[in-house]
Amino acid sequence: MSEADEASNYSYPATPRLASTPATPPISAPPSQLHSPSLSRSPLLAVGDQIEPAGKTPRTSTPRNGTPRNLTPRIRTPRFITPLGSPIRKALKLTRLDPQDAWLPITESRNGNAYYAAFHNLCAGIGIQALVLPVAFPILGWAWGIIFLTLTFIWQLYTLYILVQLHENVETGMRYSRYLQLCGATFGEKLAKWLAFLPLLQLSAGTCVALIIVGGTSMKTFYQITCGATCTSQPLTTVEWYLVFTCAAVVLSQLPNLNSIAGVSLVGAITAVGYCTIIWVVSVAKGRLPGVSYNPVQTDKEGIVRAVDVLNALGIVAFAFRGHNLTLEIQATMPSSEKHPSTVPMWKGVKFAYLIIATCLFPIAIGGYWAYGQLIPSGGMLVALIAFHATDTSRFILGLTSLFVIISAVSSFQIYGMPMFDDLESLYVRRKKKPCPWWLRPLIRTIYGFFMFFIAVAIPFLGSLAGLIGGIALPVTLAYPCFMWLKVKKPKAYGPIWWLNWALGVLGIILSVLVTASGIYVIADTGIKANFFDPQ
Repeated sequence: MSEADEASNYSYPATPRLASTPATPPISAPPSQLHSPSLSRSPLLAVGDQIEPAGKTPRTSTPRNGTPRNLTPRIRTPRFITPLGSPIRKALKLTRLDPQDAWLPITESRNGNAYYAAFHNLCAGIGIQALVLPVAFPILGWAWGIIFLTLTFIWQLYTLYILVQLHENVETGMRYSRYLQLCGATFGEKLAKWLAFLPLLQLSAGTCVALIIVGGTSMKTFYQITCGATCTSQPLTTVEWYLVFTCAAVVLSQLPNLNSIAGVSLVGAITAVGYCTIIWVVSVAKGRLPGVSYNPVQTDKEGIVRAVDVLNALGIVAFAFRGHNLTLEIQATMPSSEKHPSTVPMWKGVKFAYLIIATCLFPIAIGGYWAYGQLIPSGGMLVALIAFHATDTSRFILGLTSLFVIISAVSSFQIYGMPMFDDLESLYVRRKKKPCPWWLRPLIRTIYGFFMFFIAVAIPFLGSLAGLIGGIALPVTLAYPCFMWLKVKKPKAYGPIWWLNWALGVLGIILSVLVTASGIYVIADTGIKANFFDPQ
């Protein structure tokens, strides 16, 4: 064989023939996928990658030289960019999303649904603070107590609706997965830290400290009830019970993300509804105590003292409504697309959850005040049940109530600690540009849990500051969402919605300032039993 023949056997044509080289068909994707704002680890293809919606005939073009164009998509989309909804797509804009969200516990799983939203909102919305509601009624009286409780419930439900609607911004294509993130986008980063950082810290870390105090005390009570007067074993001290509760909470906190604790939130919600129902039913069934009076508390001092007492009572009512600092975080766990936005399942879960919450808070407040009147102790309904009905109520009911409080407190610790876990892990993620190693996440959560234990031991009288704490956290619930709506949605000036949000926002700020000032005045005037490092 000659060299020419041998070369011809191994040579290939430089240009493929039209008949023998079929064109690669374009990639087809459903329209919902084109507009998905998902923050997954592997974002979808970009606009310029020649994806055509399903059902449409792809456009083809042939170059002048007759060679067909290769339609195989080339992935040039940066890892931090995902497609947006149609209004922004038409403007050929792209949203810059943070890929590090896929490494953080709040947003690393986005398969939530309306049921998960209901579980989380129930667990976050019902807590031991609801049992303090009757303490406000001796100051406010029947009429004003019920009126303010009803108006506050409607008010906070409206601001909760605002937060749900603001989670996804259609104009910018952003999903605001954290309360502070929405504040920063609305008010600016610096102003948002001044306005919202301290209240959010109190609502997350402060609530975890309060849960350790309540849970540890309830463990001690549960032991005393079940062990009885004939028990000869040496009981643990209060600090040791705090430690036992903290260990249980830290072990449970090792669940990786917010979606993974949906079952924990369900158990916490069931037990919270359980102990609220048991307490008010037993209190009403036992009847009113002898000498109960419903006349508002009168004072011989000047009118300013009466005003301070009223404001402190309003702070207690406002403190009973919590969970708004977790609304955006809960909604961030849901998938979202143009046809199926996360707003729909989130609002369904919220409506169901707050229907249950209303059936717990109102009977607790009204039934508790009817049963105890002005004799209600400052510790609330749980303390009243033990103080007034320890002898005429079965040990099983008392023990079951304490057990429900313990389980609910451990469950609530997880959902209120999750924003703090997220913030602490984000310090590493944003600095190193990679996920936390397997050993760092458990270490962070363990250190956080035991630091909260240290604070609980150092400040065991935190419950006596309910009015002050309620005033500080009140804008997060009642004021800031109204201003966010005005800034983001820009309703028609001087229209009904414009006036409503301005009125509620300004009133919320004024009320917060007055309640906080009254709480400080009460502490300075009457004092508190500041038993530092000496839990009773």
